Amino acid sequence: MDQRFVGRSGLAVSRIGLGTMTWVRDTPPEEATAQLTAFADAGGTLIDTADVYADGEAERLIGRLIRDVVPRSRLVIATKSVLTPRGDVDASRRNLIRSLDASLSRLGVDEVDLWQLHAFDPRVPLEETLAAVDLAVSTGRTAYAGVCNYTGWQLAAAAVHQQCGPGRAPIVSIQAEYSLLAREIELEVLPAAEYTGVGVLAWSPLGRGVLTGKYRTGIPADSRGASPHMAEFVRPYLDERCRRIVESVVTAADGLGVTPLAVALSWVRDRPGVASAIVGARTHAQLLDILKADRLTLPREIREALDDVSAL
Repeated sequence: MDQRFVGRSGLAVSRIGLGTMTWVRDTPPEEATAQLTAFADAGGTLIDTADVYADGEAERLIGRLIRDVVPRSRLVIATKSVLTPRGDVDASRRNLIRSLDASLSRLGVDEVDLWQLHAFDPRVPLEETLAAVDLAVSTGRTAYAGVCNYTGWQLAAAAVHQQCGPGRAPIVSIQAEYSLLAREIELEVLPAAEYTGVGVLAWSPLGRGVLTGKYRTGIPADSRGASPHMAEFVRPYLDERCRRIVESVVTAADGLGVTPLAVALSWVRDRPGVASAIVGARTHAQLLDILKADRLTLPREIREALDDVSAL
């Protein structure tokens, strides 16, 4: 699997990242073990997690796996802080450093490769939040820092603040939802990222699973759309506009002799500025399909047709 630099930094990651939001809660440890093994064997390096995934148990599982299954040296480990167990945001220096230290303990490491601010906190001065980032980098708790789900102005404010002071740790990445069904980041976030040299990590590149085509005739009983805690996550992408886009993806896939998953993944993976597309496979079999799909590069004509049909 190809490796790409994140923005203008020296951090190199695999162009497909492995998300762990479902680990422990929906993906049992044996399935997660199989996923990580297959991912690393395919040349994948970026594994993305967060302190709130399964209340920290996802990080704890990763810690066991990098000790017993896949050597930590083969992976780029990214985690996040800011969200609280209650679902609130707290980007205070006190909470951020405590949360990062707890993540390091659960992962069983002294340093992560990428520490990300999971959300913007309007109640805390941005300078205080970014001072915690500087402390985390300067004390060796993380090698690089990034943000998640920031708007364009929030990203620009954070990145420029860090670039304008000597010794400050740069913001190297922004993680944002990006797919054929969710192109809103093209309006402000992508221009801000390009201007500041920040790389994009695209989450939910398969449109929360809808772009695989599994929901074309209804909601499968074993899908996220049918689960009590994920149904509302999927529902926004089951409208008529999204249905038309999915049908176009299916048509393109039929013409190329590949799966809709491969078409949707290739489209977002190769968008300008995208360093990695982070996939969240629930099962080992799903991940194998994704790894196989990564071989596809879309012809220019099909890419442009999908651009048109999914345009905002």
